Order: sequence, then C-alpha cells, then structure tokens
Amino acid sequence: MDKHLRTRAADVFGWELRPEQETVVDAVLAGRDAVALMPTGSGKSAIYQVAALGLEGAVVVVSPLVALQEDQVVGIENHPDAPRAVTINATHGHRELDEAWDAIDSGEARYVFLAPEQLAKDEVVDRLREVGVALVAVDEAHCVSSWGHDFRPDYLVLGEVVERLGRPPVLAMTATGSSPVRAEIVERLGMRDPLVVATGFDRPNLRFEVVRHAADADKREAVVAQVAELEGAGIVYVATRADTLVYADELVESGRRAKPYHAGLRVRDRERVHHEFLDGELDVVVATSAFGMGIDKPDVRFVVHADVPESVDAYYQEVGRAGRDGDVGSTTLHYRAEDLGLRRFFASGSPRPASLRAVFDAVPADGSIARSELAERSGLAARTAGRSANALVEAGALEDGEDGLRRVAGGPTDAAAAARLAKGHAQERAEVEESRIAMMRRYAETSGCRRQFLLGYFGDELAVPCGNCDTCTSGSATGLDAHGADGSHDAEWPPDAPVEHGQWGRGTVMSTEDDRITVFFESAGYKTLGLADVDSRHLLERV
Repeated sequence: MDKHLRTRAADVFGWELRPEQETVVDAVLAGRDAVALMPTGSGKSAIYQVAALGLEGAVVVVSPLVALQEDQVVGIENHPDAPRAVTINATHGHRELDEAWDAIDSGEARYVFLAPEQLAKDEVVDRLREVGVALVAVDEAHCVSSWGHDFRPDYLVLGEVVERLGRPPVLAMTATGSSPVRAEIVERLGMRDPLVVATGFDRPNLRFEVVRHAADADKREAVVAQVAELEGAGIVYVATRADTLVYADELVESGRRAKPYHAGLRVRDRERVHHEFLDGELDVVVATSAFGMGIDKPDVRFVVHADVPESVDAYYQEVGRAGRDGDVGSTTLHYRAEDLGLRRFFASGSPRPASLRAVFDAVPADGSIARSELAERSGLAARTAGRSANALVEAGALEDGEDGLRRVAGGPTDAAAAARLAKGHAQERAEVEESRIAMMRRYAETSGCRRQFLLGYFGDELAVPCGNCDTCTSGSATGLDAHGADGSHDAEWPPDAPVEHGQWGRGTVMSTEDDRITVFFESAGYKTLGLADVDSRHLLERV
C-alpha cells in the first residue's frame, strides 16, 4: 500500500493494516473488484474506510440492517479526522434526508450507508450517479446468496445498479462463504475477475456442541435451562418470530435479562434491543436470523441455536458472533431431526405461475421496463413482482439492463413458456437448498470432529480432530466410525477443483476424507461420494 496512504490511515484511524487488508485496498484503488472473506472481527470495514482516503468520490456501502448502518457511522464518527458518513434509510425524516443528501452533493460526506431497498429506487441511483461513486462496498455479502432469492429480492439487482452507477469497483465482504456462495456473490454482483482474499475460517476459541432431543417440549425446556445457567451475554437463535417471544419470556422468568428481536418489530424497538445489548443492559437476545450481522460486541460469550439453521453457511455466520474478543466462546445447537421439516418448508417456496406470467407480460416484447414500474404494470404487490422478476432473470427469460428489464433475445416469447422455464429453474434451486439442509443434518449427526466438518465445508480442512468440541471430548471423533474432513485425498482431489459428473454436471470439490469426497454441483447441490465408487465407476472427471 502507498506509503502516504498508510500514513493517512494511521493518522486518521490509528490503524496499521495487516498485509491481507492492504492487498485488498490496493486492488480497489487500482479499479479492480475484490472479495474479502475474513473472520468476524478481523477488520473488513477498515478496508473500504481506508480505501476512501485514496479515492475521489463517494463510497457507497450496502448494508442489510439499519442498526448495523448506524453502528458503522458511529464508528467512523469516533475518528474526528475521518471523512463524514451518512445513512440514507426509511427511518429518517425529510429534513434529515435533505441534510444527508446536501452533504453527499457537496462532497462533505464520503461514506454513504444504505440498504439494497434504497438502491431499488431510481431517484436514489440517479442522485448517486450525478455525485460520482468511487467504490461500492457490499457488507455481509453472503446475503446476496442467502437472502436475495426470497427474503430480500433487491439484493439480486445490485449488479445492475453498479452498472447504472458507472461501473465503479465492487468490494464484497463477508465472514463466511463456501465456494458456491462465493461464486454466487461474484455472479450476482457482476464482478469482473475479482481478487479473492480468504484468510481462513477457523475460530479456535469457539467450542462446538450439539444436543439431540426426541421431543420438542424437552428441547425447549433444555434450551431455557442451559441459557439460564450460562454466564455473560449471549444470543439464542430461533426459527420463528413467535418463538422469540416465548423463549424471551421464559428466560426472564428464569432470571435473565432477555428480549426478543425479529424483523416484524418496529424499527425503533429493534434499535432499542440492539443498543441495550451492546451497552450491557441485556444478557440475552432471542432472535431470528435478522439479528447479529456486523454486531460490534466483542464479549458475546455464547450462541445457542434452539432450532436448526437452514445451512452450514448460516450456522457458521451466526456462531461466529461469539468470542470476538478472542476469549472462550461456547456454541450449542439443540437438534431435533423433525425440525428440518420447517427448514424444507422455508426453502421450497417459489413464485406462482400466474405471477410469473403477469410479470413477463408486463415487459414489452420490444423495449424495456424499469423495475420501479413493474408492480403497477403487472398488477402485483411490489415484493411479489420483484421475486417473480428475479426468478425469470435467473431462468434466462428476462435480463437486467441499464434501462430496466427486457426479454432475452432467443428466449421464450410467450408468458406460459417463460413461467415453465422459471419453475424448472426454481426446482433446481430447491434441490440445492435441500442439499444444504442435508449438510446441516450431517453436521448435527456426525460422530466425527465438528470443527473438521465445518472447516471442510468451506474448503479449509483440518488435518486432525480439534480437541475443542463435544465429539472430541467424548472420544467419538477418533473412533473407527468417525469421518473428518482431514484432506486425506487432497492430492488427487484438491478443494475448489472443478469436476464433471455424468448426471449432475459441473461441480466443485469441497473436501476429502479417508474414504469419501464432498462435491458441490451447480444443478444438484452437495453430494458426498465414496472414493471407491468414484475410482471404480469413474464417476468424476477432472475439468
């Protein structure tokens, strides 16, 4: 990194960046896209904050939650010599927004924090383009994959937004990202030959445990009993909004200062819970997956899952909020196999054929339509229209352009054919999601080292059992029946290597064990194959 910039970073922020951070800063200053995969607490935000000191123009930071945006702004404001940071979101009144835009227009504000929903508004994109955007930083970039398809469809149009902003370099940042998630981030954001910097996924200070239950009532009782006895601050993750209320009430009755948190609460109520937790006024937050991203609380001592998450990616992201200070953190998954059915239900949704047909018909045969006009022209609710449009784009029936959505040349010409194409593609995606749930089940039910399993999932294998998980403590991790992603056959099948299967097509090697290999296939998801079968039946071909 340039000596002058290194000096400015030290003067303004008091930081001396690590080599991997400097490498990413150099890339974006040179106009190159970059993906930073770094553990929670490793200083990903420092990358775009320092890069802004060497860029001319605004740095747009796409951040998923209002509370997270506000925390990041406060962090910048704690450095008096840093450029000004502002937020553009729905919680601000007209006067506050006018003041923020004035600061952006004048060049006084260099950091602009907003949610993807703001960038779905043409007037916001137009104003930013007029000002001049030097860098688009996507924080918690795994949301492009895990949230974009249904929960937050505006994530899927960020690539188009970048083009409309004049194609500044894009920086994607996340603490977790298996190879498939990384590939999807790159694709969705329209990144071009990005520099990918991954510093490893291991968190040695975290202990991993799974407690299995036969009955739901027993599981609920065990969760409350455990959390009531744990020391320090922690997070309990549940699957539904209703459960946040139930568990929070029971923990209060058990003597813990606990409150619920979910996306259905009013913004001010969510912010209150967020800040009470940060300030130590709460012991426990009982939350859906909406809570915790980027939370700047280093002394979270435990993360307990009362319900199984939808994927290993989500699980590792959530448990990573424990022990950011480097001290011991405990993570416990309370697992009941029947709970996987709820995750399958969540993963199985796709737009209705009638909605797909309505959106396709709303797009002119010759020409384009702005996404902001789609709901009115199709007669659908805005979210339904957005989901349907994304499904049609993914299937190749529509495409995003600078001027909006248009039909793909050579693609389907009638709405019924377009809907069938989109439904077929949605079915493929459902199979991938089902495979992610199956991998979560394998983690919960393995007798092998849990850390070996988790790191292997991300292609970051561990040669020997970790000694800091329940299966290592019980001794099962070293038993004859244990299988750990130890890289036994990496020489023949290195992680991230592309392979081809006769039925499932193109895939990526994730990890190898003593007698098996795990591969992610683009059309079928995660598959674990016996190496004896792979060799004798020639199941995989190196690409």
